[in-house]
Amino acid sequence: MAGTSRKLIVPKNVTDALRFVFYPGSREDIVSLGMVQEIRIAGQRISFSLVFQRSDDPNIEALVLSCEETVKECLGEHMEIEGNIAVKFVHDMERPVLSQVKNIVAVASGKGGVGKSTVAVNLSVALANTGAKVGLIDADIFGPSIPKMFGAESDRPTGEKVRGREVINPIEKYGVKFLSIGFFVDSENAVIWRGPMASNALKQLITEGNWGELDYLLIDLPPGTSDIHLTLVQSVPVTGAVIVTTPQDVALADVIRGVGMFQSKSINVPVLGLIENMSWFTPAELPENKYYIFGKDGGKMLADKLELELLGQIPIVQSICESGDNGIPIATNPESFTGAAFAEVAKNVMHQVRIRNVERTPTEKVNTIKAT
Repeated sequence: MAGTSRKLIVPKNVTDALRFVFYPGSREDIVSLGMVQEIRIAGQRISFSLVFQRSDDPNIEALVLSCEETVKECLGEHMEIEGNIAVKFVHDMERPVLSQVKNIVAVASGKGGVGKSTVAVNLSVALANTGAKVGLIDADIFGPSIPKMFGAESDRPTGEKVRGREVINPIEKYGVKFLSIGFFVDSENAVIWRGPMASNALKQLITEGNWGELDYLLIDLPPGTSDIHLTLVQSVPVTGAVIVTTPQDVALADVIRGVGMFQSKSINVPVLGLIENMSWFTPAELPENKYYIFGKDGGKMLADKLELELLGQIPIVQSICESGDNGIPIATNPESFTGAAFAEVAKNVMHQVRIRNVERTPTEKVNTIKAT
């Protein structure tokens, strides 16, 4: 087995050497068992992953040591192998979720009634208007409203088998692919589910949706903080969150808790900024007038206090409500006053996502143990 010549090393040399390493109690070597993966060679440095079925396998340390010794004996003592064997487990090697989605953005609010879903729908349309590929998941399990806002209440997603796996094809309108639990329940009956049932429903929309390539996938979360929020950050690496609020003090107090949840050490999801909805009222017949019926600049002042970006201010106009009820989001008309406001928000969100991706490492899924 010995060999000390400094010939060019290729991955096959490594696998040939590791065929001399047998799993304890087995007649098969670790290469035949499929345990050796991701071989990398850079000069004299050799690295690879050693994949085990269980994290409590008692043979992990012994096999790593045996691999190091065998590589040096077969390929030369000069080979750099110590510390370069990554131990992984089968559950780490599962098919990645949303692997073709570049950015996952959570749309959240501290409390209900601030127009979060209206903002999520119009933000997704405004992003699509820029030419971006956009998806939207209605994760507000207990009050799904996105099908109505898109005029898709009577639509039903279709299913198909892709690479041997059953998937759900999202509905697509105005350049946005979207799925909602509202497609799968009776719209006239309340959704009464325990936490685990709601969490499983969200996981299904995420993992079984046939999303394809997307630049942005927005997740419209329920108000407040709940199991749904934790399920999201445990299921996928969330790029960042945007928080929707209104100017009045009661809404702003809840925003602080929502921001704190995302920024906590156990969650560690960047907050991209705040969106102030219902900033002022402008009557259709007096488009230049602004009436601050919920207070003035409360979201702006809170963003300054929390050192967050104010991504935009959305006024109250009758056309927003009418467009939502009619299933035609106001952002489909970017020339309108409110459509232009959502276009500005979309531009700012895209800018903050770019900054976040340059300045910070990719978000990791939350470890269940750490988050509890």
